[in-house]
Amino acid sequence: MMGTLINILAILLGGGLGLTLGARLPEKMRETVLAALGLFVACLGIQMFLGTQAPLIDVGSLLVGGLIGEWLRIDDRLGSVGGWLERRWSRSTAEGDPRDRFVAGFVSASLLFCVGPISILGSIQDGLVGDYRLLAVKSMLDGFASLAFASTLGVGVLFSALAVLAYQGSITLLAAQAQSILTTPMITELTAVGGVIIVGLAISTLLEIKPIRTANLLPALVVAPALVQVIAWAAPLLKSIGLG
Repeated sequence: MMGTLINILAILLGGGLGLTLGARLPEKMRETVLAALGLFVACLGIQMFLGTQAPLIDVGSLLVGGLIGEWLRIDDRLGSVGGWLERRWSRSTAEGDPRDRFVAGFVSASLLFCVGPISILGSIQDGLVGDYRLLAVKSMLDGFASLAFASTLGVGVLFSALAVLAYQGSITLLAAQAQSILTTPMITELTAVGGVIIVGLAISTLLEIKPIRTANLLPALVVAPALVQVIAWAAPLLKSIGLG
């Protein structure tokens, strides 16, 4: 769990600096910083997707995962969690931290910090052999990102540390089981799907080009490795009947 604890500390530290310094930054400067972060996140997502070996699996995973996410209303439920945290802990809207801004900070930062190959591989390494170097690198990135996020989206960014604790902590504790389940092709396609989701996050929240219920695509991260495994099981059968 050491890597996840370092990650949480970096988010809180970066977010705290963002809250402290954010109000002193000119509006145009904050907009430029957020736009730069959005462009970087979009490029990172594209880079992740380019590693795919089976684009059709990724498309199918996103379609099925999106339908599941809409049925489960994940985006709305994440918004509800953010709203509950806002009512309990954040300042009133009269003090300049409106509910919508809090929810946007919580959801956007949670998605950005939790979706990606470093979260999965780093947590597995941390749990199996106590090697948290990957998560230490991720912590540096998340610290800088939380500074930029908090300066524009407010205190909700700090509460994304709870999502990181739940997500990465769970993977670390179940690392042995996860390692035995996730094969290299499964991780490859999961990473590619995660890249598409990150691009969606950049487009909808950071660059504000088009609203996208990005959180509803999260089930695709489960669907992708499942499809890889199904195809691996089916391949020998298809070959035996001359269709492979």
